[in-house]
Amino acid sequence: MSTLEALTLDRMVDTDRYPLADPPTTEAQAVVSRARHDLRTLGCTVLTDFIRPSLAGLLREECAALAPRAHFDVETVNVYNIAVDRELPPGHPGRRTFRRGNAFVARDRIPTTTLISRLYSHPAFQRFLAHCFGLPRLHELADPLSGLVLNVVEPGMEHPWHFDTNEFTVSMLTQEAEAGGEFEYCPYIRSARDEHFDDVRDVLDGRGDHLVRRLPLRPGGLQLFTGRYALHRVSPVRGDRARHSAIFAYSERPGVVGSPARTRQLFGRVLPAHLAADGGAVRGDRLLD
Repeated sequence: MSTLEALTLDRMVDTDRYPLADPPTTEAQAVVSRARHDLRTLGCTVLTDFIRPSLAGLLREECAALAPRAHFDVETVNVYNIAVDRELPPGHPGRRTFRRGNAFVARDRIPTTTLISRLYSHPAFQRFLAHCFGLPRLHELADPLSGLVLNVVEPGMEHPWHFDTNEFTVSMLTQEAEAGGEFEYCPYIRSARDEHFDDVRDVLDGRGDHLVRRLPLRPGGLQLFTGRYALHRVSPVRGDRARHSAIFAYSERPGVVGSPARTRQLFGRVLPAHLAADGGAVRGDRLLD
């Protein structure tokens, strides 16, 4: 058994600072209350040094070893990740296109023994996240490729403005860029009932800076984020070092699978599960994807 395989959850996570006990302790309830307040008011919360600092080097090395497995393809996209030639009304923000140059290591290429994979599937971790989001439980995405991924942004590249398919995204920076690579987001710029196209267009056109928040992130910190309702991006990476972040995707409902078009866009391939779900995807709203 490797050293990593022998690590228990409380040795990976700073459980003194972030108790994962169930039922929650008084200390855990305080952490959860702060997280809920941040998510409600800011659409995002960050739990710094969630992974014990002594494991930061191992976390970085593990994910850096996975990075070459990423599917890389520079594409022209829009914020909704729908077809760029789709007919849309004049002035619609979906008509604006961007160059997407980030890459993803798919879930089926991340060994189950890795720290990020063990964390993603751990019941105590999932219960803790559900408490933070104020939900009875969270479900891992049924998607065999996009539930857990490593996002790789090489120097000179960026992950442009977009919305997430899943309501709740949890991420962890594992390697900082030398420069750039900042996380920027517009909390609750849309809701499940209203796309707020005018506000989205203002941000894309550079007139909506008052709607944009910039969030400093550090390796090993856990970011909880309502990514379906927040326009967000990673700014261009500069210098000689790529930016790596693990993305743990969950949903309030079971059975969420990405569309074939978006899956091919992100991973360069689709699996039978995507084709079977096409046209009958599980969603809690009728927003553009």
